[in-house]
Amino acid sequence: MVVGDFPIETDTIVVGAGPGGYVAAIRAAQLGQKVTIIEKANLGGVCLNVGCIPSKALITAGHRIEHAKHSEDMGITVDNVKVDFTKVQEWKAGVVNKLTGGVEGLLKGNKVDIVKGEAYFVDQNTLRVMDENSAQTYTFKNVIIATGSRPVEIPGFKFSERVINSTGALALKEIPKKLVVIGGGYIGTELGTAYANFGTEVTIVEAADDILAGFEKQMTSIVKRELKKKGNVTVHTKAMAKGVEETKDGVKVTFEVGGKEETVEADYVLVTVGRRPNTDELGLEQLGIEMTDRGLIKIDKQCRTNVNNVYAIGDIVEGPPLAHKASYEAKIAAEAISGEPSEIDYLGIPAVCFTDPELASVGYTEAQAKEDGIEIKAAKFPFAANGRALSLNSTDGFLKLITRKEDGVIIGAQIAGSGASDIISELSLAIESGMTAEDVALTIHAHPTLGEITMEAAEVALGTPIHML
Repeated sequence: MVVGDFPIETDTIVVGAGPGGYVAAIRAAQLGQKVTIIEKANLGGVCLNVGCIPSKALITAGHRIEHAKHSEDMGITVDNVKVDFTKVQEWKAGVVNKLTGGVEGLLKGNKVDIVKGEAYFVDQNTLRVMDENSAQTYTFKNVIIATGSRPVEIPGFKFSERVINSTGALALKEIPKKLVVIGGGYIGTELGTAYANFGTEVTIVEAADDILAGFEKQMTSIVKRELKKKGNVTVHTKAMAKGVEETKDGVKVTFEVGGKEETVEADYVLVTVGRRPNTDELGLEQLGIEMTDRGLIKIDKQCRTNVNNVYAIGDIVEGPPLAHKASYEAKIAAEAISGEPSEIDYLGIPAVCFTDPELASVGYTEAQAKEDGIEIKAAKFPFAANGRALSLNSTDGFLKLITRKEDGVIIGAQIAGSGASDIISELSLAIESGMTAEDVALTIHAHPTLGEITMEAAEVALGTPIHML
């Protein structure tokens, strides 16, 4: 301890101010704890600053261009669609600033102390926060670690000006003429689609058998069909990225597919092959925290580690790296510290991908239910039979409801189609509440809306569909 470094005492410290950390801090403060939150970068974490929010802003801008260029069916023709990408980026930054400013206001409004700097654990009740100029010791009764994750760098593709990760892709100053995407997961496919809508020629290189591996093939086939229709997207599956040569104006990417080596030139190569938990520079070894082989922190049903007063949430624990999962775990941890019997239950946690069209899934898929020996009924309803989808000129896709055969309880749902990201919430609620297909079918849904598709699928499950033979 340096001279004059008198420890500051607090009840609960939260390390990291992303969608897990700031939510944990606010909920802990609401429950009467004296809370300090530590963040080395920007409030809001990856999600608000260089992830979920700015990417969706870019995706939305891309959709506006796509709609402007392709609305001939409605009798609308627009000549010379122009994009001022500087203004697009300014608008995107404005969206981010509003939200991060809002987070700061919420933390201060809940009397949470905000500290800038990097945290390093000394023992299970002490940590030090360091910035460029000073160091300060803090003591605490409980701590919630919410440090998130960072993009994985792969051999032969060291990040640089032309070899970029998702953060770099969101900060480009110009629309690239050509872009290679290594990794066809949700991040790569979302950003690849966004730039394709801006007019970029996109090549996706995916090592697995298919893109968007977390979703059913019935769903991903619709996305692949839409990508093909764009005319400026090429998808290579079972393809292994080999290396990149940076040139003055761009990159040459080499990959192997079908036993042959291929090279493609582009302005940039975007590497999106996964994320790595930020657990390696915190001094966790000082605490004796139990970790997995992947560097994730082991937790119990209340997000508590093997060290009784240390909790962990978000991307640094098992499960999908989703912002809403982190926020959910945040509340569990804060409530557990306050002595409440809150526990994790992941059954109703949705996964969403903002592709064209959107994909969303919650609970069991058909395959997962069969693996677990559950007798199910799968009921599908097409977007093409929905009035609102027709009026939006967005008829591709379906909603599939997974119900338990014995009692009709909804245990899963998958959606591919316009507005899937919003529709899925009703089905998450249905699963969390133990609702049956009959409960949903008897709920009056406003007409004409995409939400009616949920009701229609429930009627299919009951064997009494109105708008489908």
